[in-house]
Amino acid sequence: MNLINFKSLGDARGELVALEGHRNVPFDIKRVYYISGTESGVSRGFHAHKNLQQVAICISGSCRMVIDDGNNKESVLLNSPFKGVLISSMLWREMHEFTSDCILLVLASDYYDESDYIRDYGEFLEIVNG
Repeated sequence: MNLINFKSLGDARGELVALEGHRNVPFDIKRVYYISGTESGVSRGFHAHKNLQQVAICISGSCRMVIDDGNNKESVLLNSPFKGVLISSMLWREMHEFTSDCILLVLASDYYDESDYIRDYGEFLEIVNG
């Protein structure tokens, strides 16, 4: 799993983290969205992208991210606005254990395109394992 540590540019007034394409985010940022208000016991994600790359950062609260390449699954607790997970293309992702104050910010390398999604885990395994 590729974790990215973001440097704080803050001072006595508070924290400031700048997210910049091709600097601390390894792609052009074409889309930004966030997930919030996820109720207890609800899990999200359950898909892969054929081409899209993303960086997920929990800017408030926490959630558990599971990344699966078809052979290995890795899990990480996202609980800091200074830590992000790089989700390359062709990786299955799931998000679990959202806290009530969780805000998960996602930076994407391209605009929304439904045809880029793989939403069936069996299909995903067939593609990645040939």
